[in-house]
Amino acid sequence: MFRSLTILKRLMSVALTLARYDVLFLFEQLGIAPVIVFMARLVPVGRVRGIKQMRPGQRLARALHDLGPTAIKLGQALSTRPDVMGDEIADDLTELQDRLPPFSGKEARRIIEEDLGGPVEKFFSEFNDEAVAAASIAQVHFAKTIEGEEVAVKVLRPNIRRDFKADFHLMSTIAQWVERARPDLMRLKLVESVQALEDTVRFEMDLRFEAAAADEMRENFKDDDYFYIPEVKWPYCAKRVMVLERIHGLNVDEIDELNKAGHNPNDILEKASMAFFNMVFRDGFFHADLHPGNMFVLNDGRLAAVDFGITGRLDHATQRHLGELLLSFITRDYKRCAEVHFEAGWVPMNQSVELFTQAARSIAEPIMGLPQNEISMARLLAQLFEVTEYFAMETQPQLIQLQKTMLIAEGVGRNLNPNVNMWFLAEPFIERWMRDNLGPQARVKAVASETRDTLLRLPRIIANIEERLDDIGKNGLKLDTGKRPGVRHTGFNWMGWVIALGLAAALIVEYLD
Repeated sequence: MFRSLTILKRLMSVALTLARYDVLFLFEQLGIAPVIVFMARLVPVGRVRGIKQMRPGQRLARALHDLGPTAIKLGQALSTRPDVMGDEIADDLTELQDRLPPFSGKEARRIIEEDLGGPVEKFFSEFNDEAVAAASIAQVHFAKTIEGEEVAVKVLRPNIRRDFKADFHLMSTIAQWVERARPDLMRLKLVESVQALEDTVRFEMDLRFEAAAADEMRENFKDDDYFYIPEVKWPYCAKRVMVLERIHGLNVDEIDELNKAGHNPNDILEKASMAFFNMVFRDGFFHADLHPGNMFVLNDGRLAAVDFGITGRLDHATQRHLGELLLSFITRDYKRCAEVHFEAGWVPMNQSVELFTQAARSIAEPIMGLPQNEISMARLLAQLFEVTEYFAMETQPQLIQLQKTMLIAEGVGRNLNPNVNMWFLAEPFIERWMRDNLGPQARVKAVASETRDTLLRLPRIIANIEERLDDIGKNGLKLDTGKRPGVRHTGFNWMGWVIALGLAAALIVEYLD
């Protein structure tokens, strides 16, 4: 009862803030809490000045910013869901800035001392109390270690875990209400999406995970001379504190300064394009928040990235399907585009391939018919996601996250050179990747690899089945497992064949390499 009252109180507070910005349509469109909406309209909250000149999405972005860190994260997630919010509102939400007033340097020092186990002076010879960046989860201070290395120190906001936990409980409750009130929206997996967002934020709130992500990405790019990831200073990392090598460079959107320093925007764009494609297709592990504030151009011309709180992963099968999907759009092979959706399991098999082909054409032709520099693959994917309702497609969170990243990357590219398309700039790389990963030899290798993995898992699967059969037998069911006195059990021979076939598949993979 107390928890329900707490939820209703918080929900009313949210509704009043939405009313001040005239965006109660968020609740109305979802068909939830009509009594709360009615009461919020009755309360004379006073409208924010100037909202009549704002679009609905702009007003919603302002309201979410006022509601605090969790709402900001929610708004950023909704910006990737035009299927939920519509194109215009989703676009406006992309402008929602994850910036909040910094907390005090004194508080940052207290957290550092608690997590590292000693006074700040024990670890840092210099520590700047003024934060250089402050977001919803954490803020960053510049410092110098005892060894004299210049570093960036990221410190988690005080009490952030408690605040997020309460807010996500409310969001989960709302998502459940929506799915009960609007069964037609079940395919959007709102409850699962809230859970996924909560899991992402939970990872963000343990800075050791972010440090691990930075370290992994640094390892992935160790042999590349065009893209740099700062080194993690592990001895200074803890749950609420992360320390990275400090980067000196110009933000990627400071075009005038970049030109003055002698950097060629086209070269920068090419490097950014190559880095993005390597993350997605080579590594299957990508930086999912590559906005201009997180990308720098170093003095030697290399690109560098910071802030690894939000990352994404794609397994090899998804990489392959995504690669074929992009190729099918570039070549305008819409039948293949439809087939990829069915092969990947994104569209139920009871749907029509022909109708999906027609839908893909209707979405892609207006975009692919534009001048090359105006083609947006991110927008194409976003519009493709919008047809999900017609074909009972379930939401693919990993693709939505990637689409958001692509949208940010395109924005960076257009800022560097509005006349060049980053996707076509990387065409040689795409073609090489397609040849290596989608050609006949690659397909044989993929099948062999999958067969090997399946066969090597079989002994454990069979062992589990035998354990279940034994359990059922002990519970009173009489089952003939084939084990009789005096009769040789063939399980060992079967296991031997499984292992032999697995090793054979492994040898095929090695040969194809």
